[in-house]
Amino acid sequence: MAATALVEDPIPAHAAPAGWEARLELRFEREVSRTVLAARRHIGPLRVQKALYPEGPGVCQVVVVHPPGGIVGGDSLTIEVDAGPRAHAQLTTPGAAKWYRSVGSVARSDTVLRIGAGALVEWLPQETMLFDGARAAIRLRIELAGDARLIGWDVTHLGRTASGERFASGRMHQSLEVVGGDTMLWCERAVLDGGSGALQSGAILNGAPVFGTMVAAGADVDNGVLAACRAASPVSGAGAVTRLPHALVARYRGGCASAARTYFASLWRVLRPALAGRDAMPPRIWNT
Repeated sequence: MAATALVEDPIPAHAAPAGWEARLELRFEREVSRTVLAARRHIGPLRVQKALYPEGPGVCQVVVVHPPGGIVGGDSLTIEVDAGPRAHAQLTTPGAAKWYRSVGSVARSDTVLRIGAGALVEWLPQETMLFDGARAAIRLRIELAGDARLIGWDVTHLGRTASGERFASGRMHQSLEVVGGDTMLWCERAVLDGGSGALQSGAILNGAPVFGTMVAAGADVDNGVLAACRAASPVSGAGAVTRLPHALVARYRGGCASAARTYFASLWRVLRPALAGRDAMPPRIWNT
């Protein structure tokens, strides 16, 4: 099942005035049996409030907050996360990231996760919602060193379909890269134009407004774990799981962001014990 078009076509810069710039830099380190948020720096409206330890000292959980609640044309958001050797960090968000209609300027989001040897990062944000007319350039890059591991996902919802809105205009350029040392473990790039016929293509979205990718990387998944993942199915829409060298990739395509998140969470419950040696404990923020 293909959910994106693999093409290179970056959104051009526009001459409209710059919007709000926000930057968040986090560094996690392992101190004996404890993972700590050793450094954090923010510029503008992007931050984490505190380090949480719902599972004990080994896993440091943070909730990334964007107080304005929405992203408009010209805004630029940058997140850089460094996890030192043997650290275990879990990052999530309190709600959907809303990208509003633009009159011309492009809004940009650039996230880089650097994961040190023996470390694990869980990147579990809620969905990205693009309003009709939004112009977005969204990049996520994960760099794994040595035997570092990743469990992460990305879910996109085109248009406020609950209100009858479709993604009839605007453009999204999206990039996801997972690199292990000098090897590209997974790469996908998509350019989606609002209202285009490509959105109806069976090879791309087949008219579905929601799509997502989940990647577990840095370790080979055995046949039992693969079979358990393939036995899971979304409550609506379609899902598929592929095993690659040093990575497992799951895809979703359907009409409901919550169904995508629930599907990926069911896979996370299988994959987390295999990659982290820990049972899955859903972040409390998911229940609010």
